[in-house]
Amino acid sequence: MHASLIQIAVNPDESVNSRRERAASLVVAQRGVDLVVLPELWPVGAFNYTAFETEAEPLLGPTHDVMAKAAAEAGVWLHAGSFVERAEDGTLYNTSLVFSPEGERAAVYRKIHRFGFDKGEAVMMGAGEELVSVALPETVIGLATCYDLRFPELFRGLIDAGSETLVVVAGWPERRRTHWTLLAKARAVENQAYVLAVGSAGTHADIQQAGHSIVVDPWGEVLAEAGPDEEVLTVEFDPARTGTIREQFPALKDRRLGLAARR
Repeated sequence: MHASLIQIAVNPDESVNSRRERAASLVVAQRGVDLVVLPELWPVGAFNYTAFETEAEPLLGPTHDVMAKAAAEAGVWLHAGSFVERAEDGTLYNTSLVFSPEGERAAVYRKIHRFGFDKGEAVMMGAGEELVSVALPETVIGLATCYDLRFPELFRGLIDAGSETLVVVAGWPERRRTHWTLLAKARAVENQAYVLAVGSAGTHADIQQAGHSIVVDPWGEVLAEAGPDEEVLTVEFDPARTGTIREQFPALKDRRLGLAARR
């Protein structure tokens, strides 16, 4: 299976509309791969809180339409990162979309864990409530967004729901980059799953982004890692390796806690 992680730069000198079209062009350029992934809140910037209200859009808004068209034109499964959604009741959400190679919407995930403590996303946005996974022909992907990476119980839930590949989209800051790579490896090892973690480059509201998108296999080996700048990281991996490792080292079968929740 081939995946392309588009580590797009989000900079204040580029309009949202321009970046939306540029992101679509980058997706279309990945024609021939199986899965393409964009980062978190790439239309506005994950830390650009002052733009959340003005740039919020409905689920079936311009980002949805442009990304659906790009997925169909490229003929790829597309995890379109996330954008600021305004729900019908006015609530804002950090929302991810997945599209099929035909451009059909296959999944919607609203970020469950909101970052910011008592400011920013944590107070401006609603929290999602549902775990979301998507069955691709080659593997089942489980969806997570940025701060979710710090909450292992979310990933256990995705594994219990059948996920074999964990896709994390993020706008992770450079100052905590060591946590980014450490947590991506931890989630891969403890769940015996591939982790495809896609960050953004550039600067969001004076917050330098970490970049360094990373792909980790179920044994914790790093298959590919990007640098700090805008880059398309393409990697080939074998989804069957997940099952092989789980059979050879069946740690998940020895779980003792949370059994009631899995029955």
